Amino acid sequence: QVQLVESGGGLVQAGDSLRLSCAASGFNFDITAMGWFRQAPGKEREFVAAVNWMGGTYYRSSLKDRFTASRDNTKSTVWLQMNRLKPEDTAVYYCAAGSSRFNSDNAGSYGSWGQGTQVTVSS
Repeated sequence: QVQLVESGGGLVQAGDSLRLSCAASGFNFDITAMGWFRQAPGKEREFVAAVNWMGGTYYRSSLKDRFTASRDNTKSTVWLQMNRLKPEDTAVYYCAAGSSRFNSDNAGSYGSWGQGTQVTVSS
């Protein structure tokens, strides 16, 4: 059974950093692309970043200067380092397991999702 458990969210001030973690189990993590998405209140879920099976990354263009995705296949864990956070980054952040090894910004390319972790950035 696939399990994705996010952690690391919280309430921070603008300009602070947070590191989200996603612990994965129940599938072949080392050959699966992993994605990060977020959903703010009243808005649709949007792509944040993806990291493929070899560690190659792909970002939402507006976030690539502040966010860094990474993974450790030996730990079946993926991370999202978020720097210089802004109030507009406030959202629930979700980790997702892809249907292939390759990165995608399409939510439909991800078959399993975590429960999400809340990130709130105050001004």
